Amino acid sequence: MAPFRVLILEDDAILALDLATIVCCWTDANVTSCRSIAQARRALSGAFDLALLDVDVPDGKSYELAAQLRERSLPFAFVSGSAVADTPEELRDVAFIAKPYDQRAIERVVASVAAGRRHP
Repeated sequence: MAPFRVLILEDDAILALDLATIVCCWTDANVTSCRSIAQARRALSGAFDLALLDVDVPDGKSYELAAQLRERSLPFAFVSGSAVADTPEELRDVAFIAKPYDQRAIERVVASVAAGRRHP
């Protein structure tokens, strides 16, 4: 089976590294970290199994990108310091892990998606 592929959109390099470490400790993953929506869009020309999205990044909010991921049926979760209440109504059913985040919450999202990948 191909490695689990995760896209992380996080403008803070230390938080991106922390998220990547959590993901890699939980599963044998290839992680791609992006600091902007523009970088994430370019990276998404490749295949991914999961995306972890910060909401507020230098080139805007990631809600439009999230809607596009949903259209592609790519699982994602928000990992953000933004207010859950600010999330557009159509995205409120998505997992929202608030910063400072709980490592176990990240692990649960990764495990859930990875399990679905193994058992189609």
